[in-house]
Amino acid sequence: MPLLLMLALLAPAACDGSSGPADQAGADAGSGTDPRSGTGNDSVPSCPLTAAQVSDLLGQPMTDEGNCLFGDGKGVASLTITMASQTAGATTYDYQHDQAGKIYDKVVDLDHGDRSYVAAKDIEGQAVVVSPKGSYTLTMSSFGMDVGTYEQKLRALLDAILA
Repeated sequence: MPLLLMLALLAPAACDGSSGPADQAGADAGSGTDPRSGTGNDSVPSCPLTAAQVSDLLGQPMTDEGNCLFGDGKGVASLTITMASQTAGATTYDYQHDQAGKIYDKVVDLDHGDRSYVAAKDIEGQAVVVSPKGSYTLTMSSFGMDVGTYEQKLRALLDAILA
């Protein structure tokens, strides 16, 4: 449950009322500084994908349920994308990675952004990336996929977000 608490703490940052890129420009926006130094990008990105993009990437129809939450329309499968600033993501990354190792059957470090990983088990998967564009935590649940398929789909979602 600590992971859910951490996500709940990050959610207000994702809902800061920004309406788009003009609201997100800050002194450090796009600076590319090392997020672990505490001088990274402090702007929170908006939801990076549409329901149509998510549907294409996951290979099944998904609906936009608001706040970067996508569902299968049946109340079963869901994808949640939580956004945070580069600095916030860098601050919580080690904790999230550690928790993933305790929760998921498989955790793989990736070379996306500054730091990233994908984790999966039989009923859900998670991906986290810290990048100059912002930080993203993706959680897929109840898609009826095996661990390898969760990993594959999460990698495709990360590629699309960082493109």
